[in-house]
Amino acid sequence: MATPTSISASELKRRLDAEETLQLVDVREAMELDLARLHQPVTHLPLSQSETWIEQISSLINRDVPVVVLCHAGIRSWQFACWLMEAQGYEQVLNLQGGIDAWSVSADPSVPRY
Repeated sequence: MATPTSISASELKRRLDAEETLQLVDVREAMELDLARLHQPVTHLPLSQSETWIEQISSLINRDVPVVVLCHAGIRSWQFACWLMEAQGYEQVLNLQGGIDAWSVSADPSVPRY
């Protein structure tokens, strides 16, 4: 069984600062994005609305570019990342350990905690 690789907020920040090509996928709800979001472009795929985007997953997320999935604490993103690998066959999938909360603490304190 394939499992995603965990990535710390500080490592993700280092890779983004180095302008590494990564796809950021945020699976939180819209109201959570309103509270706190990364300053980088993200693909927003709220899990509660999966019926609206699940059929287009291959066109929404490029298989050839590493995918970093995030949520508030890292649990929903882990579940989505596992699904992306197991059910959809994606290979380069990372889960932001501790989610946006860890990002706020260790990578970018300008992002509010909630």
